[in-house]
Amino acid sequence: MTPPPPPSFTTTNLDITLTKTQTQVKPSHGSCGCSTKTDTASAISEAMQARIDKHPCYSEEAHHHYARMHVAVAPACNIQCNYCNRKYDCANESRPGVVSELLTPEEAAHKVLVVAGKIPQMTVLGIAGPGDPLANPEKTFRTFELVAEKAPDIKLCLSTNGLMLPDYVDRIKQLNIDHVTITINMIDPEIGAKIYPWVHYRRKRYRGLEGVKILHERQMEGLQALQEADILCKVNSVLIPGINDEHMPEVNQAIRARGAFLHNIMPLISAPEHGTYFGLHGQRGPTPKELKAVQDKCAGNMKLMRHCRQCRADAVGLLGEDRSQEFTKTKFMAMSADYDLATRAAVHLSIEQTKAAIAAKKAATRPPAPTVPANSPKVLVAVSSKGGGLVNQHFGHAKEFMIYEVDATSATFVSHRKVADYCQSGYGEEATLTHIINTIADCKALLTAKVGPCPQKQLQAAGLIVIEAYDVIETVARQFYDEHILVTQG
Repeated sequence: MTPPPPPSFTTTNLDITLTKTQTQVKPSHGSCGCSTKTDTASAISEAMQARIDKHPCYSEEAHHHYARMHVAVAPACNIQCNYCNRKYDCANESRPGVVSELLTPEEAAHKVLVVAGKIPQMTVLGIAGPGDPLANPEKTFRTFELVAEKAPDIKLCLSTNGLMLPDYVDRIKQLNIDHVTITINMIDPEIGAKIYPWVHYRRKRYRGLEGVKILHERQMEGLQALQEADILCKVNSVLIPGINDEHMPEVNQAIRARGAFLHNIMPLISAPEHGTYFGLHGQRGPTPKELKAVQDKCAGNMKLMRHCRQCRADAVGLLGEDRSQEFTKTKFMAMSADYDLATRAAVHLSIEQTKAAIAAKKAATRPPAPTVPANSPKVLVAVSSKGGGLVNQHFGHAKEFMIYEVDATSATFVSHRKVADYCQSGYGEEATLTHIINTIADCKALLTAKVGPCPQKQLQAAGLIVIEAYDVIETVARQFYDEHILVTQG
């Protein structure tokens, strides 16, 4: 049976209709957004917008509609990070460095073609590990060569610690890899020595400050080389309270000066069961409030990525979902590669029409009244969404909430927060609901497609205004603010 098509919208009377977005589509015969005004003072050029328009990591808008996948072909790493523990055959952890199985370049290329056929809105192939792609250059570049030959519409992307990046920028440019991510956690080696125990460079292991200085110098050299080669660069920084949190604005300034396009400041993941040095020694990660405070300090200097999901090295699907277990080696090697450029183009056209309809709905949202009080506060709202930029998910099915900051003039996405879904086999767990309420306790409202009467009462008792709606997120958020916040300020 053919699954339903991607989202279709009508703008008559500004009504929106939606069908399932994560689908396989059979067309009929013949047929950055990564930031807001708080993150940058400069507009994105049309040429630059075209480069990021279908990349869900580089464009906050694109991540609602377009999918990505990672292939695990790079097992070796040349540095040790205190927050990293590479794990294999681990299906139940969702964090960088974790994979279920390693692939050869040929297996990886076949998987890409299979996924591109099954999920035609998949637009980006990334290699992010589970080690470092540039510590495994032959496997990494061979994979890219095979994919570029057979799937020319898929963007190529790699993530690296930057140690070997200067040696491979020319090769990256030659293969038309237009997006590179570098993880840069410090520009002060004294701070870096608390994060990196050793660095393996040119067949020698360097410990402590000596190794960290080499890593820092190579990262800055590689970043500068990417700018000169006109390759877009995103910098990932892991925020580690008490170690580099106060240092992060300096990192932000340094990468901006060397041409980084996007800065992703993401929280340390340090649960003891992950087996990392930090996790086993009690180093905590930042709270959502602490993370946002550091991100806000860096906003205005350059574009910030706030929608990162810290993906596995074999992630498949939209950001925020993990379909990797649908495409294990046993499964995808038995599947035919039904990659079809025309099919994918038709799906992408439908997505662009969807985005245009949402943009029209946002533009039609009533502007703030001219009598808006000068002291109107900023408030946070939590949103349950299946994607598409809509409030369109039942509260009980949410595994994460998107957090928006709303004031008298705008509604701005600022983060996401993971939770356990409340509905489990048809019943809710009290402890789960308590955790959800604690997770979004700093929000003024919950925007959701539907919520049951029992959790609704408890949410309201916790001080949350519950809004049930099915519409564009920004529209619902602005209406909430006008009706519940501005009214009390008038």
